Amino acid sequence: MTTETIARFYRLIESARPPQRADRSALGTLPTRAYRYCEAVRTASAFGWYVFAPLEIRLLWDGCDIFWHHKGAEDWLPLQPAAQAPGQSARFDAAAPARLHGCCPPLLTALPEPGTIQVWTGLMVRTAPGWSLLVRGPANLPGPGGYVHFEGVVEADRWFGPLFVNLRLTRTNTPIRLAADFPLLQAQPVPRPVLTDETLNATAFVAAANDFTPADWDDYERIIAGPSLDRNRPFGADAARRRKRAGDEACPFSAARAGGG
Repeated sequence: MTTETIARFYRLIESARPPQRADRSALGTLPTRAYRYCEAVRTASAFGWYVFAPLEIRLLWDGCDIFWHHKGAEDWLPLQPAAQAPGQSARFDAAAPARLHGCCPPLLTALPEPGTIQVWTGLMVRTAPGWSLLVRGPANLPGPGGYVHFEGVVEADRWFGPLFVNLRLTRTNTPIRLAADFPLLQAQPVPRPVLTDETLNATAFVAAANDFTPADWDDYERIIAGPSLDRNRPFGADAARRRKRAGDEACPFSAARAGGG
């Protein structure tokens, strides 16, 4: 178990929630059967940290221009092309050295592509040497709709800057809400060697079942065929074994047999 700090988050917008460890149940939205018996889904859901919008934001896209609204604004504000969080420029200048006055990151930036927008979380982040951050939509967590995420990998051990996400708006003429208490993105730590061509090109392909080795067939029997023929196999046995290896307390399992993840 590592004691090294893999990611350190820095808050600049005071209203921003601290990042939160991602949840194995996807904030309670996973089907009960998936949560109890499919360790693959649970593990993916818990991989990384939830990061939130720093305040509640509403967006409106008319197919050409983007408008935004925040609590206290009297009307929709045009995004031309960027906007600061209310009062944030002054707060930034009060904390930053004089040479950086006026350099506060914008909360929202309209990108050149139609209907695309960059949203700053109000945070900055550093990672330990050799670690990057995959920034993506929350894993297995149904979103509110109206936008989709662009994914990006940030070398945050070398690049100390705003933690933001790019969104493509998919709904016109209807307000799109970015809630301050619902995850906007999931940040996942990735060791940089796994991103190299050397790693990603290290693949092999078995073209047909006739090319399986005896060891391949033995593993298939042990993992798939054998358990499926065992009428006394407890539901979720594989998930229980994985949790035991990980030191995670397993949920009580039903004796009933059914398909599982």
